Amino acid sequence: MRTKSTARWRACRPLSRCGRTSSWWLWLHPGSEGTRARAAGDVLVFMDSHCECHPGWLEPLLSRIAGDRSRVVSPVIDVIDWKTFQYYPSRDLQRGVLDWKLDFHWEPLPESERKTLRSPISPIRSPVVPGGVVAMDRHYFQNTGAYDPLMSLRGGENLELSLKAWLCGGSVEILPCSRVGHIYQNQDAHSPPDQEAALRNKIRVAETWLGSFKDTFYRHSPKAFSLSKAEKLDCTERLQLQRRLGCRTFHWFLANIYPKLYPSELRPRFSGKLHNIGLGFCADCQAEGDILGCTMMLAPCSDDRQQQHLEHIGRKEIHFGSPQHLCFDVRREQVILQNCTEEGPVIHQQLWDFQDNGMIVHILSGKCMEAMVQEKNKDLYLRQCDGKASQLWRFDNVNNVDEH
Repeated sequence: MRTKSTARWRACRPLSRCGRTSSWWLWLHPGSEGTRARAAGDVLVFMDSHCECHPGWLEPLLSRIAGDRSRVVSPVIDVIDWKTFQYYPSRDLQRGVLDWKLDFHWEPLPESERKTLRSPISPIRSPVVPGGVVAMDRHYFQNTGAYDPLMSLRGGENLELSLKAWLCGGSVEILPCSRVGHIYQNQDAHSPPDQEAALRNKIRVAETWLGSFKDTFYRHSPKAFSLSKAEKLDCTERLQLQRRLGCRTFHWFLANIYPKLYPSELRPRFSGKLHNIGLGFCADCQAEGDILGCTMMLAPCSDDRQQQHLEHIGRKEIHFGSPQHLCFDVRREQVILQNCTEEGPVIHQQLWDFQDNGMIVHILSGKCMEAMVQEKNKDLYLRQCDGKASQLWRFDNVNNVDEH
């Protein structure tokens, strides 16, 4: 066993020595302080020590980073059995994903994503990068906060790195032209202290990057919820980093990068522009700057206006397509934008029922959303439902909402 392991590691040693040139640096443990102190190359490669490198594994990673310095890239990770050292190459296109316990998984690449690839060796857009091997530009890595210095080396660093990349202007890719074998350790061998440290890392990820969706994580991980109450983790520095970088919300990640993760009660049922059948225009907010309290009106439909992108989610709120977390609300029977209600009564004034006949019913009042023509404006008001064309609406997209 020892001889076989040593022989496999020696196959990578020339690359490790090459890593001390000025072009890139191979770093075996993702500790931020060590990276800042010693790394001097243009590209950083973080690699677990129990990996087997294929010839030519590095060049595709360097090439993609050279094309865009905000890319976080990883090779295809093949499995090496920890008992027998049997090598099991990955034969299908896969991507890295996470679940609501913040555990990493491999997932076959969906057909919709396959269709976007130019060839079987095209880079794969991945929600999460695996933890075994990851490469990125050194300046990008350090300017975006490096690894969280308060996370222990017990897992979860790849989740934080991936979410930070997607939410703060970067991207994450897996490159089929690069392959590295990884010896996956026996999961049963982890001690309780290791498991608690890993859970603490997940709590830091949730408290920093999930926003209001952290409650969904805690519902799926009662142990994490209990630990978060027993130990108040200080995430101040990472939250300040998030604000400094101008990062998007986790809602954006769910809507644009990994919609499958949406909780069923929050998953968009209808999305896109909201067309009024009678007048032929789309719901819009024309205010500039601070749009809190903006009155909703009709305007010419445009795919380029983010202000026209709406989502009607499973729990019946209509979310407005801005970085702010705003929802359709009502003030004196006029439809406006307000902060989405996180807590409160089961039935509240931000709930809307989009009916099969095209009418949108305000659940609390029982009235319908109608486009009213007043002088030059076409504002949205609540009126008694009578089925006239100005009360009929259509979203661009109808999405299946399952319960799993």
